[in-house]
Amino acid sequence: MSLTKASELRKLTDQEIADSILENKRKLFELRFQQATRRLDKSHEFKHTKRRIAQLLSIEHQRQLEAAQTSVIDPKGE
Repeated sequence: MSLTKASELRKLTDQEIADSILENKRKLFELRFQQATRRLDKSHEFKHTKRRIAQLLSIEHQRQLEAAQTSVIDPKGE
């Protein structure tokens, strides 16, 4: 798995970001389970998955702040 750049992740819709966050959290859980049962072959996957979750959460938070700022500037949506 190659690391995805944040610029590529910003192209995703809000729903795709939310789905990807959930998917990566599940993957991280599975990696932890594999490590606990000593079946983990690629330990670098922890770093990659955590980084991707952090990128997705950052983008999601930025979009929430932009939406909140837009609603404060123009509360009626005009």
